[in-house]
Amino acid sequence: MSKFADAARNGLTPAALEATLRQVGEERYHNKHPFHHRMMAGALTKAELQAWALNRYCYQAMIPRKDAMIVSRAEDPELRAEWRRRIEDHDGVTGWDGGIARWLKLASGLGLNEELVKSERRALPATRFAVGAYLSFCTNRSLLEAVASSLTELFAPVIIGERVPAMLAKYSYVSEDILAYFTPRLKQAPRDSDFALAYVLAHATEPGKQQEVINALIFKCDILWAMLDALDYAYRDGGNIPPGAFVPEAR
Repeated sequence: MSKFADAARNGLTPAALEATLRQVGEERYHNKHPFHHRMMAGALTKAELQAWALNRYCYQAMIPRKDAMIVSRAEDPELRAEWRRRIEDHDGVTGWDGGIARWLKLASGLGLNEELVKSERRALPATRFAVGAYLSFCTNRSLLEAVASSLTELFAPVIIGERVPAMLAKYSYVSEDILAYFTPRLKQAPRDSDFALAYVLAHATEPGKQQEVINALIFKCDILWAMLDALDYAYRDGGNIPPGAFVPEAR
């Protein structure tokens, strides 16, 4: 049983709830994953980085759809107005000049065909299942839980601060231009997480709701962890690439 399974049993003050949520991220965010550690050490092959970029695109492309579901369910105009910015951050003005386009630039900079990445047809089955599960969660669970699941952004600056310098230092074919996706995220993620955290703390005032938001963040951490599990299993040391998934040209 998770150590957080009954963390809110007796009710938590807002400060204690925030501390618990931050502890979840400290222990379960995917910067603790071995795949991330190998990336930081420069131990990934180019094929593994390509597979990471291709699979992660499925997640990036789903985010504005997930956020649109949250907007559609929100009765509070302030929440809708704030959450719309997330969609604009990813889609941009035209649909192809925001974060999703910058992720495609990262993928193509690693030598991937842009149309192949956009098609998502070569992503791992586990990636597609994880991404679908997150979209379903934000569609079918309570609005409070959907908002709480976004709180992984509290920890995004940490992983970006680890990832970008290490990739630039360890992989000669990676440039700042290729990693341009991450620069705006250093401002966007804190802005978004500050709003989401304030919303959660204001609305999760009962033990049951507090436990729901803790569980929602755990679920989101599990989604991100599972995606790296699948990559590590499929592509490490030749791996076990499932039928139909991306097969690098140079193994």
